[in-house]
Amino acid sequence: MERTKIPRIATPVPDLRDVLELLKPVTWFPPMWAFLCGVVSSGVPLVDRWPFLLAGIMLAGPLVCGTSQAVNDWFDRHVDAINEPERPIPSGRIAGQWGLWIACIGTILSMLVAWATGAWIFAATCLGLACAWGYSAPPFRFKTSGIWGPAVVALTYEGLTWFTGASVMAGALPPTHVLIILALYSVGAHGIMTLNDFKAIEGDRATGLRSLPVVLGVGRAAQLACMVMAVPQAIVVLLLASWHHMLSAGIVAALLGGQLVLMRRLLSDPRRHAPWYNATGTTLYVLGMLAAALGLGGVIAL
Repeated sequence: MERTKIPRIATPVPDLRDVLELLKPVTWFPPMWAFLCGVVSSGVPLVDRWPFLLAGIMLAGPLVCGTSQAVNDWFDRHVDAINEPERPIPSGRIAGQWGLWIACIGTILSMLVAWATGAWIFAATCLGLACAWGYSAPPFRFKTSGIWGPAVVALTYEGLTWFTGASVMAGALPPTHVLIILALYSVGAHGIMTLNDFKAIEGDRATGLRSLPVVLGVGRAAQLACMVMAVPQAIVVLLLASWHHMLSAGIVAALLGGQLVLMRRLLSDPRRHAPWYNATGTTLYVLGMLAAALGLGGVIAL
């Protein structure tokens, strides 16, 4: 008696628009902005570095950041099936193992482009990709920690992309003063990432994610986030002034003052005002990044 063969159903190749949705282009802006800050802070003219500049933009946005989004959605597909079933993977629009394959393809492409761009860019890209996988994938899943999760995202979105921009232009390790400023803005971005956790406190608590609002409570977490955002910027102001970038220091100080005013409203009701602060105070924060970069790069002279 012949054994009945069950025909294998091929997994359909996902549509390009569904892949693009998985990569979340809206999330590419923060790292691309930080990359721009790195480019400006280098002080190197763009004339002879256009190919490297374009490669860096691709790395900061669609490649590394897009890959991190695919990794996150793949390892969160079971949770998304409950909370956001319309997303490409749980909805079946990206079926089978395609979500994982897209993440792997993005990882390989990112490393190839980075390798062709330079040793320091390759090293930063490898670290960024390691953070992207470690953030979402077991056994690490840094996202379950209110300390390590925001720290990993802040490092990759701000520090590493700033580093990449400066390295792309200089073709070498950025100078020490640039490294110090990008490190300070990376630390401050930890507070911004903490604010993003206020929108999902119940879900985080139910699924065992130990975000700072869950662990510390809403009020204390908001206070800590504000302090983490403000203190590094104050240090940036002092450093810029000590390096005789007075105009740049003054602009950053003014933008920090605006944030402190907005923080008062944020702290009055953190859960209600966190999205509002992300649209206002965070905008002032990233404008301060650019002002600092313009001073470091000699574009703002005074």
